[in-house]
Amino acid sequence: MKTSSGIALLIFFVVTTNLQAAAPFCGELDPAGQYGPFDYSNAEHRKQYLGIVEAHHFTEKVEKLIEGESSSIGGDLNYTLMAFPNHYRALVAMTKLALREKTAHVERTSYAVECYFDRAIRFKASDGMVRMIYGNYLRKIRRPDDALEQYHVAVDLQPKNANIIYNLGLLYLETKDYEQATVYAKKAYKLDFPLPGLRNQLMKTGKWDGKLDEEARDEAEGNVDEKIDVEP
Repeated sequence: MKTSSGIALLIFFVVTTNLQAAAPFCGELDPAGQYGPFDYSNAEHRKQYLGIVEAHHFTEKVEKLIEGESSSIGGDLNYTLMAFPNHYRALVAMTKLALREKTAHVERTSYAVECYFDRAIRFKASDGMVRMIYGNYLRKIRRPDDALEQYHVAVDLQPKNANIIYNLGLLYLETKDYEQATVYAKKAYKLDFPLPGLRNQLMKTGKWDGKLDEEARDEAEGNVDEKIDVEP
């Protein structure tokens, strides 16, 4: 366990250093005249600053990729992520739009999709949810090795976050590493993750009977991270 944690920390520092080197390409975080940047994981920031952004730029129709509010969909997502670089739902929406449009750079946005993750990580390198969402995107564009790096950093940063653990288990399932998929499935379900998909798929393979064992129960003891809903 200590070796795994050490590897994840090493990846964390290497990836963060590389992203910092990319700063000129992906833009400064606080250019003159910009609203923000604010921290989406900070409850006080959400209370004080998020309302105006979501009222004018990240409305329901923008999040669902129906149409823009104050600009195009891409323009409104860009504004939201400039103001809140680690806005989880806006990052998810940006990746969905990019996948729908089959592009790495959404129209009317300032940067390529991966730059928004670069910016979010430079803004708050300790935010495991950003790493998870990045991992989800990398999975969907068929870069499993890169996704695995992001997931392991995310788990190291937030080891009690069932959403992150579940997504790592899904990646292991997709790459047919059933042993590791079962390890992370047990951890996620002990933390009360609600979706049965990973459990059901592992049971179909015959690699797991779906029951939680004492080891998973012991490792999952402790406080559960604050929950901010982000779909897997």
